[in-house]
Amino acid sequence: MNRAWTQNAKILIVDDQPTNIMLLEHVLRRGGFNNLHSTTDPAEVERLFGELAPDMVLLDLHMPVVDGFAVLRQLRPLIGESSFLPVVVLTADDSPSSRKEALHLGANDFITKPLDASEVVLRIDNLLNTRYFYLQMQEQNQSLERRVQERTAELEQAKLEILHLLARTAEYRDDETGQHTQRVGRMARDVAVALGLPQQEVELIEQATPLHDIGKIGIADDILLKPGRFTAEEFEQMKRHTLIGAWILETSSFPVLRIAGEIALTHHEKWNGGGYPKGLSGADIPLSGRIVAIADFYDALTHERPYKKAWTHEEAIAEILAQRGVHFDPVVVDAFLGVLELPVSS
Repeated sequence: MNRAWTQNAKILIVDDQPTNIMLLEHVLRRGGFNNLHSTTDPAEVERLFGELAPDMVLLDLHMPVVDGFAVLRQLRPLIGESSFLPVVVLTADDSPSSRKEALHLGANDFITKPLDASEVVLRIDNLLNTRYFYLQMQEQNQSLERRVQERTAELEQAKLEILHLLARTAEYRDDETGQHTQRVGRMARDVAVALGLPQQEVELIEQATPLHDIGKIGIADDILLKPGRFTAEEFEQMKRHTLIGAWILETSSFPVLRIAGEIALTHHEKWNGGGYPKGLSGADIPLSGRIVAIADFYDALTHERPYKKAWTHEEAIAEILAQRGVHFDPVVVDAFLGVLELPVSS
């Protein structure tokens, strides 16, 4: 027990009789309690409670105009259901009905008038010790919650760094800067926002998108880095990166990696069914795959790679418009154009 804390705990006394307050303050000071505040006007209790933030309230029950029951009703929402701030009723009325009503309204204990000094000190000391332990437990819980939040933030940061490193691993072989994956992730996020997706889904798509080409780690360099067009056989080998990426990611229990597997598998599907690896069409293609398809397509066209020169922005937009409803979901194209603040195609 912390005697210094209980001696300095703030006690608010509410009694319409000044002589009763004087007597109680005398008893409490002799008992070692030093931080005493009082009022004879129960209408002032709500204001004083807010200003003082007391650790205990000693409340006379029968007062004119505003009685102790009314004060208890005022204090109840201020104290809250889950907090322990003792309210002790001081009364000469020990009828069962008064006790039940006071307890129902939030009183914690009763001290019967006329006061017994030693009983008053013992009861108040016990209740204040209980409040002290409650506050200590609350502080420990808050400290634990802060540590949990800090640890959760660290784990989240570690997860994002791992996702970033995995994406860079896949991109390093044909984009040493690793910026393609990040650019596509940001563009996919913006398109998802433009489509009105929930924030949590937007964040998952942004985090998962950079892994869309992770399956390239299973493609031989002579194919992946080949300048010019693929032969039919080489293209079949290249298309396998979607299946490899899905195989790597799809068994994960983490939502972000499951969506990453979905994107890896479907970001080369086409709205008209002419894509790969499964030839899905229309709404059978997951929305995440449809979003990343256009973000990846635009970024790949407008940036130079070992096997191609960069297209201009205007050339890339013209090709996307030509592929609206063929390669790309028309609704996603319109959202993409909105992100670039271009007129939506009719």
